[in-house]
Amino acid sequence: MSKYLSARDIDWTILLIVLLICAVGILQIYSATRDTDSTSSWWKQVLYVVGGLMLMWLVLAIDYHSLLHYVPGLYVGSVSALTLTFLLGDRVYGSKRWIPLGFGFHLQVSELVKLVIILLVARYLTDLRSDDLEIRDLLKLAGLVLVPTVLVLKQPDLGTAMTYVAVLFACSFVAGLRWKYIAAIAVVAVLVIPVTYHFLPDYQKARWVGFMNPEGDPQGKGYQSIQSQIAIGSGSMFGKGVTKGTQTQLRFLPVPWKDFIFAAFAEEHGFVGVVVMLALFFVLLMRIVQNAQTAPDRVGMYICMGVAALLLFHVLVNVGMVAGLIPVTGIPLPFMSFGGSSIWTFFMALGLVNNVRLRRFVN
Repeated sequence: MSKYLSARDIDWTILLIVLLICAVGILQIYSATRDTDSTSSWWKQVLYVVGGLMLMWLVLAIDYHSLLHYVPGLYVGSVSALTLTFLLGDRVYGSKRWIPLGFGFHLQVSELVKLVIILLVARYLTDLRSDDLEIRDLLKLAGLVLVPTVLVLKQPDLGTAMTYVAVLFACSFVAGLRWKYIAAIAVVAVLVIPVTYHFLPDYQKARWVGFMNPEGDPQGKGYQSIQSQIAIGSGSMFGKGVTKGTQTQLRFLPVPWKDFIFAAFAEEHGFVGVVVMLALFFVLLMRIVQNAQTAPDRVGMYICMGVAALLLFHVLVNVGMVAGLIPVTGIPLPFMSFGGSSIWTFFMALGLVNNVRLRRFVN
């Protein structure tokens, strides 16, 4: 780290909150995978967290202004990597999202591309040098974001593709996108959604049907949503205790250490545990927004807001999914769900936030 920077200037509140969430996640992964073929997942998650901390330190040590110079190359590399993933990646659960690294580890390229999207959007909006974002500029930026989005949709991975769009529109709103354009986009989206349903893969159509009427097929399309809501409800006020959740331990709840980890957590820690965990995510989000407000320049502000939008979208969609408020979508809960690519991506995103924060203190 540069001699002009000091470790004391890092946002240690963010790091403490994240490590606490990670620790709870590791405990929940241990509980959810006990006496299963995935019983070793909890210690793999420990390795992922340690690796994430190292990557975070690496990212915050490089001036984010320098990173922006490499955005064109990173963008081309991301598109190429996503193309290779689609062509050569391992197919798991019907999707080709992972590149094998050996020793049982896999890399999900689309997760790391989220960081490239944040940097791309931040650089583009900063280069406009305007307090108002015109629709033509938004369309140009949307065209750039659309390319990796379409490649991810082809894997298929609707959840991750939606995160790219969330970062785009959140930062565009901050950049001064006029309300009349926002209203027009909302109207178009409402009109287009029923049409796009007919072009969705069969498994995504099944998720929509299961969401609209889960009781219509409780053993099929509605199974995940029903079991998740049962698990959350059975947690009551204080939960059943670690390793004592019946829906989780009797394997009624699907993949309780990945996308549905929050349902397993709610069952074993109850309403009180859920409130505490959501409060931690809220404070984490507010700290990131605070760093955006105190950023030394416009591009730093966009980077922090992009990270905040990414985190908020993940939490809202994952919690909404397990609570039955939105259709089931394969999107992990940040720092809790099992998976190296997701953990590494979010730790590097926090590295970007601290990167911006540290440059406030450079004269």
